[in-house]
Amino acid sequence: MARDTVETHFTQTVATLKAGQPRDPGLPVRDGSTLTGAGARSLYQHQLGSRLLDIAARWLREQDEGFYTIGSAGHEGNAVVAAVTRTTDPALLHYRSGAFYLTRSTMAGRLADQGLRDVLLGLSASVEEPIAGGRHKVFGHPDLAVIPQTSTIASHLPRAVGVAFAIERARALGVPGAWPDDAIAICSFGDASTNHASALSGFNTASYATYQGQALPILFVCEDNGLGISVKTPKGWVAAAAQRPGIEYFAADGCDLAEAYDVAARAAEHVRTTRSPAFLHLSTVRLMGHAGSDVEAAYRTQREIRADLERDPLLRTARLLVEAGQVTPEQLLKSYESERELVLRMARETTRSPRLTSREEVVEPLAPRRADLIAKISPVAAEPSAREKAFAGTLPENEKSMTLSQAINRTLADTLAVYPEMMVFGEDVAKKGGVYGVTRGLQKRFGGGRVFDTLLDEQAVLGLALGSGVSNLLPVPEIQYLAYLHNALDQIRGEAATLSFFSKSAFRNPLVVRVAGYAYQKGFGGHFHNDNAVAALRDIPGLVIASPSRPDDAAAMLRTCLAAARTAGSVCVFLEPIALYHTRDLFDEGDGGWLAPYAPPSRWAETHVPIGRARSYGDGRDLAIVTFGNGLRMSLRAAVRLTQEGYSCRVLDLRWLSPLPIDDLMRAAELTGKVLIADETRRSGGVSEGIVAEMLDAGFTGQIARVTSSDSFIPLGAAANHVLLSEDEIEQAARKLLA
Repeated sequence: MARDTVETHFTQTVATLKAGQPRDPGLPVRDGSTLTGAGARSLYQHQLGSRLLDIAARWLREQDEGFYTIGSAGHEGNAVVAAVTRTTDPALLHYRSGAFYLTRSTMAGRLADQGLRDVLLGLSASVEEPIAGGRHKVFGHPDLAVIPQTSTIASHLPRAVGVAFAIERARALGVPGAWPDDAIAICSFGDASTNHASALSGFNTASYATYQGQALPILFVCEDNGLGISVKTPKGWVAAAAQRPGIEYFAADGCDLAEAYDVAARAAEHVRTTRSPAFLHLSTVRLMGHAGSDVEAAYRTQREIRADLERDPLLRTARLLVEAGQVTPEQLLKSYESERELVLRMARETTRSPRLTSREEVVEPLAPRRADLIAKISPVAAEPSAREKAFAGTLPENEKSMTLSQAINRTLADTLAVYPEMMVFGEDVAKKGGVYGVTRGLQKRFGGGRVFDTLLDEQAVLGLALGSGVSNLLPVPEIQYLAYLHNALDQIRGEAATLSFFSKSAFRNPLVVRVAGYAYQKGFGGHFHNDNAVAALRDIPGLVIASPSRPDDAAAMLRTCLAAARTAGSVCVFLEPIALYHTRDLFDEGDGGWLAPYAPPSRWAETHVPIGRARSYGDGRDLAIVTFGNGLRMSLRAAVRLTQEGYSCRVLDLRWLSPLPIDDLMRAAELTGKVLIADETRRSGGVSEGIVAEMLDAGFTGQIARVTSSDSFIPLGAAANHVLLSEDEIEQAARKLLA
């Protein structure tokens, strides 16, 4: 359906409308409705503005000055959702939310053309666009509580549920949140998106929480135009699929402004007063195709296209106003032309606004960390009395030397004592204390509001974390095993890592995801409990990946990650080697070589581990063994044997897999001239590939070799030894380089 068809049909039909008996603008625009004539006229202006933005988007594309043509035409009824909610209610919006955005913009006291200009600047990829700065066309603004979403497949629903959760949890914890105590979360999406796994996760989490009596104030808004690009949604499917325990269902014709307003008002009031979810089902149409390049005639009949045209919400609002005597057809046509001229003039002006001109400009919001600020915050400890209470009188620095698991546990307790907004949660982390006991005792000390179990759904776990982070809380979710993270990776890749980028850091989601990972478990094998694949994490821009091996490093690095999250909104993944959790010895049984004392707060500054800094063992000049994770213990054992034979070796523990510690790596490489990379991940796509590439890019001309695990999943029992990197392989490869 071409834009001129939509415009022509609108203007020709409006010209034939017959004016009704004038009504007082302060009275309902239609009998039985709560929407006044004045309110309807105001909403019509926002609907019209949204429609003309779609016209301008197509015009800009024709001039090769616009870069986004997915529009809101046919969905202008979502203006009512903005009208019946508050400007302080956090909103995570569908990409067809032009009318909602314009309505909220003026409700917040901004000039009418400011919202229009925001969208036009986004269409033309201008750096002056107020949220993404030319990086994407999104609906978002920090002053409007509109959190930008780039999702087209409902991956924002788990986060939206997390926002609703955080509204209530911040109040319960007595910490300042980002939203008012009585706010509700708003989350809109299309009908096809209701089928996506992330949407189902969001609905299920909301239902699960409400079923247990937990407050979760979220308004789900499904804008149902009956199509997922070209695939039809079965009639009645959305209504049937929306029926879930604890989620109240509301339905309205989204093309009928008065009806949609009344039903949306009831839905929003239900959520706000009961603090429980509602599903608002708005029946809409899609005009002008999915996007500018979409030829609807290839998959829709002319009869279907014409039927949608007759339900045009802008036209139906115009008819409502004329029949209520609020405006004449002539006035509508005149305002249409004048507004059209204004929007197109503004569109032309945006083409002259600056755009991103360098790589540095583009990536600037990705990782805006300040190392000095992190170093200042990381060593901060709770008051002595608070620490005494947290540790029941036995401070960890007064305990015996610790295992990796114990050091992480004590650090979580110390940081929970420092940050009242911090929460630790995941599957089995509360009463059980985690599968490996890492979180044991934390719920008893800090309460169920801060340390709690979640449902068994990694998307839900991360969604709760993302919503909490953007709401000023400090979430530390646990993913039980690395293999389970892949079930929900888009929550990190597509949601967490993009938010700062697409909002110029106006919105942040501080996050430290603890993940039990890697292989070499004794007596508990198989792929899902011994996964060694990290490639899908390492290519996510801006993501921090910590991989501590030793107890003392784990404590310092966890404090660093939390400080980075809190000060810069960093998204961090904290990979914990399962096989090293309870390891005590390094060389011989009983030597305690893998234990370490817990540093007292007075030493936290000197033991601070900056992001991207490695740790070196030994000062050998013949060979540098570069490794991480389980590879550190194996490499140290191999290096000692080689040293006893007269070779001079050093071992470099990377500690950080992203960003890699390039400076420390190159220093070790240049000192020895020979580098062996001991990489427990897979040969293809593993960490060693990135290390080799970085060294070559930096101009290293010495010898490089690598030993890795095989390109295989991890089998049960002793068969795993055939595909995992071994200590013997490290030693033999080292001897070959030293020969």
